[in-house]
Amino acid sequence: MKPPRPLVAGVDEAGRGPLAGPVACAAVILDPRRRIRGLGDSKALHESERERLFPLILARCIAWQVVLVEREEIDRLNILWATMTGMRRALALLAPAAGHALIDGDRVPPGLCCPAVAVVGGDAIEPAIMAASILAKVSRDRHMRALHARHPGYGFDRHKGYGTPEHLAALDRIGPCAEHRRSFAPVRLRLPENERVQGLQEAFDMPEATA
Repeated sequence: MKPPRPLVAGVDEAGRGPLAGPVACAAVILDPRRRIRGLGDSKALHESERERLFPLILARCIAWQVVLVEREEIDRLNILWATMTGMRRALALLAPAAGHALIDGDRVPPGLCCPAVAVVGGDAIEPAIMAASILAKVSRDRHMRALHARHPGYGFDRHKGYGTPEHLAALDRIGPCAEHRRSFAPVRLRLPENERVQGLQEAFDMPEATA
């Protein structure tokens, strides 16, 4: 009798580029017996289609997890290592556990709980990564809409923290809020002088981050 095949998880993120808010990392194990029509790269899908697919993925997958790595940790680790950390956490929280993982991109996070391979462009070719990209994107967008209610002056509900002209104009007008990533240059350059100097000193003193 053949041993059962290991469960395969897709892992992806959303929100590496924005100037504010967390990066969202998701891991999903799809059930091959319960296919989900319409999966695709979350960036290429309309918001309404992502919202339609979100509950279907949750209902039909074997396991899923979404982890938000908040602004403070992004600034402490840098965005690359914060993303690697979030991916590792999401994968480790899956129950049942994955026996293998497909990571979107060209880099496998260190210290994963199972063997993994990086898949460049995986969110366009691997269904499990597509599902993870949708969960990450929808979760982060919902979080940013919630942040808009707390910080209404920036338009987080529209641009989701990306550096749009509207967002940059708001930063010029009212300055950064607590959700803005201090380690990102467009934010750092708009900080009060004392906070900018303190942030640069902390970055200089901080040892190289590891995930």
